[in-house]
Amino acid sequence: MKANCFIGIDNGTSGTIGVIGPVVTHFFKTPARKYQDYHKTRVKHLNRLVYEEFKNILKPALKYDYRLHLEKPYSNAKGYIASTVALRCWESQLVAIEQLGISKYYVCTSKDWQDVMLPGVKGVKELKKASLDKGVELYPEHKELIRRHKDADGLLIAHWAKLTNNQATERTTWTKST
Repeated sequence: MKANCFIGIDNGTSGTIGVIGPVVTHFFKTPARKYQDYHKTRVKHLNRLVYEEFKNILKPALKYDYRLHLEKPYSNAKGYIASTVALRCWESQLVAIEQLGISKYYVCTSKDWQDVMLPGVKGVKELKKASLDKGVELYPEHKELIRRHKDADGLLIAHWAKLTNNQATERTTWTKST
């Protein structure tokens, strides 16, 4: 069965969530809050996913035939703290997804969707600008949040999922075990 609702989740606590439904499109900043990091003696704060808000964003889409795409989290030993925050967010998202009863979702890399949505664009700054521009072009109703956030990655992942509906490969498909 072909999906009629597409959910794109840009990785990390600084990411976004795009939902392209059969009638309306939504765009959200990933709900996150600063919490004190108790690993150091000096006061430092890290972002954490606001779990219940994240679940509440996804719930309305589940009444449709949906496809959920998650972008793989940032993970690099040179960026230990950023990797730790990203992987903690990823795990929280996976637990929320499982608790919502979502048994199948797709995992993609940024390259997977960027090659289709932002062809030929290279470099972090250039990709951010291209994402912002493409998001405003395709979804002008969300231009205020797109400009404030400085990219439209969650929406573009959802748009890419819609363009490639039911064409996910084995490599990008993961089904939780029962």
